[in-house]
Formats: sequence, C-alpha cells, structure tokens
Amino acid sequence: MPATAIITGAGSGIGRAVAQALARDGWQLVLAGRRADFLEETAALCGASPEQPLCVPTDVCDPASVDTLFDRAVERFGRVDLLFNNAGIGTTAATMDELSPADWSRVIETNLSGTFYCMRAAFRVMKAQTPQGGRIINNGSIAAYSPRPLSAAYTASKHGVSGLTKSGALDGRPFNIAVGQIDVGNAHTVLAERFQSGTPQADGQIAPEPLMDVTHVGDAVAHMASLPIEANVLFMTIMPSAMPFVGRG
Repeated sequence: MPATAIITGAGSGIGRAVAQALARDGWQLVLAGRRADFLEETAALCGASPEQPLCVPTDVCDPASVDTLFDRAVERFGRVDLLFNNAGIGTTAATMDELSPADWSRVIETNLSGTFYCMRAAFRVMKAQTPQGGRIINNGSIAAYSPRPLSAAYTASKHGVSGLTKSGALDGRPFNIAVGQIDVGNAHTVLAERFQSGTPQADGQIAPEPLMDVTHVGDAVAHMASLPIEANVLFMTIMPSAMPFVGRG
C-alpha cells in the first residue's frame, strides 16, 4: 500500500511544490489549507483521481480543525506516514514598537502553535497505528538562524519551530517517529518575489537577492521523506547559492 502524507499550507508555494514532488514519488496525499479552491488546484497539478488527493480545508490555529484533518486522513487511507508541517505567515516589516500585539499573536499562533497542534495530532495517530511510527518534517526558515531586520514575530516563531523539532525528535524516538526540519531561503514564491527588487539588509542597505526555483524545495523534502525511518535529516538548509545568508550580519 502506498504511504500517506499530510501537507499543510498545500494550496500554493512550497506546499504545492512538495505535494507535486511527493505525488511523483507515489505518495497518497492529504492536502490541507485555508482555501478549498487553492487545494483543488494543487490536487489537479498532482494528477488528481477520484481516490486522491484528499483535500481538507483546515485552520491550523484551531486544534479541533487539525484533529479533524488527521481523522479524515485515517478514515480515507488507514494511516499517516508523513506530516509536512508547512502552513505559515509573516507580517509587514516593522520595528518592535510598531509591531501590533494583534499581528504578533497572529504570526505566533499560525507558525508556532499551528505547528505544535499538527505535531500533537501526528503523534496521536502515529503512536496508535500499526506498524507504529512515521515522519514529521517542519518547515523552518533561515530566519531561525539569522533574522532579517524588522521581522521580530516571524523570527521568534521560527526559532520556536526549531525547538519543537528538537523536542519532537527526542519525544518521538520510543514510538518510531522521526522529526526533522527544512530551513528554506528565498524560494521563488509569490511571497518571496519582492526580494528580487530589493530588501533591507543588516547594514541598512536595500539590496536585491537571488531566488531559486521552488521545485528544489519540493525535491529536498521528498528526499527527506524517502529515507527509512531509522535515518533522519534533523536539519537541512536549502537556499540559492549566492544568497547573502552566510555572513549576512
């Protein structure tokens, strides 16, 4: 029986690229996101059939919605072998005194709490299924190592995701649950297009930055997912070779 993967934030960008890469590798897919029409577009690009992908509109900020996502995946496919924890948002650039509490809470709830709620549901399902176990891959960010200026909420959320990845990797060991993280820099998505025309640097300059094709991220996640459960990529960084990350400060 083919393995089953849940992808959050699957309606566009990195989530869509990962869905297409996993579909090519023969995975059964459960696509989660806020907009059903975007999920259906991704499903069509994956070669949708009557059986799959299964599209489940989901709010990762709502634990009950997340639990429903996993329950529907098990109901349709019997088990969950992979979670790609990808749903995330940012804010407009702002100094800390200009960052509203509402924007802070929205980013932390989506990027950090949403990641936790999905990991929590994945642990519940993966511990109970036979054979026991599975894999969780969290979408972190280069911001977890080296933040951009004016990005306190996003940076804090991604540092938190790294902590969840490390804790999950430890807590999953007794149950054959492998947890890893991919940290992406400047993949060519709608959200990243602005980097090409110039973005603030640590020294105060506004400088253009190179982008890479988002399909490379899909291929990287597919590689991480292809490993046997006794092997795990704990952290992977993928970025354009000329991106100003190493030595960014």
